[in-house]
Amino acid sequence: MSKRAFLVVLDACGIGAMPDWKEYNDPEGTNTLANVINHNKNLKLPNLQSLGLANIISIENLSPVQAPKASFGKALEASIGKDTTTGHWEMAGLTVTKPFPVYPNGFPPEIIQRFIKETNCGGVLGNIPASGTEILTSLGEKHLETGWPIIYTSADSVFQVAIHVSKISLETLYSYCEIAREILRNEHEVSRVIARPFEGNAPEFKRLSEHRHDYAIKPTGETILSFLSQNNCQTISVGKINDIFCGIGLDTVIEGKSNEACLQNITNLIQQQAQEKPQFIFANLVETDSHFGHRNDPKGFGTALEKIDLEIGKWLKMLGPDDLLILTADHGCDPTTEGTDHTREYVPVLAYSTSLKAQNIGERKTFADTAASIANWFNLEKNWQIGESYINLANLPAR
Repeated sequence: MSKRAFLVVLDACGIGAMPDWKEYNDPEGTNTLANVINHNKNLKLPNLQSLGLANIISIENLSPVQAPKASFGKALEASIGKDTTTGHWEMAGLTVTKPFPVYPNGFPPEIIQRFIKETNCGGVLGNIPASGTEILTSLGEKHLETGWPIIYTSADSVFQVAIHVSKISLETLYSYCEIAREILRNEHEVSRVIARPFEGNAPEFKRLSEHRHDYAIKPTGETILSFLSQNNCQTISVGKINDIFCGIGLDTVIEGKSNEACLQNITNLIQQQAQEKPQFIFANLVETDSHFGHRNDPKGFGTALEKIDLEIGKWLKMLGPDDLLILTADHGCDPTTEGTDHTREYVPVLAYSTSLKAQNIGERKTFADTAASIANWFNLEKNWQIGESYINLANLPAR
């Protein structure tokens, strides 16, 4: 049977502030996973625990295990940034050395005026950095009165467009975002333009996550996706991975707007044992970030982790010796600290296969070590000159 590798991103599940956290204006004491687990005293994560999550760092209320099933460690982000694009690109082998532009004071008049003219939307509301839920509370009714789209950003490099679906159609929203994507080029090339539809009545407006759409910039270099796709390996995305990489290097795209859908899609793929050629499955579980990290909801975050852990338990029973599972994150978003922005954190790394001996892989210097390790798994490490593999097949005997 051909080899498979599953790279599953637990979105925003950072594991402690990086040394340069102050440069990113993060709150002191940031540690997403440790703080969430400590907040939820009775949280049960038996499968992540058995893999070695609490062996990476000391976590209150979660004990380390004597013999972790997975190789365990943490990775430092070498890229400049703390957002979705930089995190995912780097773990795929592409380091971002030039920061994407951010707009702490809103977008300049020339951008907004051009957006209004080219979309013919009549005007805009907002144009400020804001929490996605708070800005609906403050401007949702005004939007319904005027019909003007709500424009906002965050500490990340994003241009977000929110509309009520009773006032503006999804088709029109998406056309607004496509126009914005073309406007935001060169010095204003933000990493993502995001469509943010919502529904309901004030003050209980509800974002429609299933109809969100991200318009990212194309990767600026080769990634593990394009590399493997060109080397006889089927590449499959689950969830928002397709948006992050603009489909480049992907052979098969499986949608999934919720964690429930993505978890089930990953389970289905694991169950499909017979393949004609090697497969790389790249998945993102977004709700820890979008539903709970950004909304300062540590209880909901903990519940989401428990649901993920339950599904991981099923995976561990199905994965065979030709399968590799890597669990990691792209950044932090600590719901227990002040603010709602992403946080500059180390990310956990848990790499599991029944054919590999588990080891402490320590502190990795870059997320790109994951790309190198996946290439190594497919015996392509000599052709992939990025990062340093933590899966050394020559030195890790089968257990």
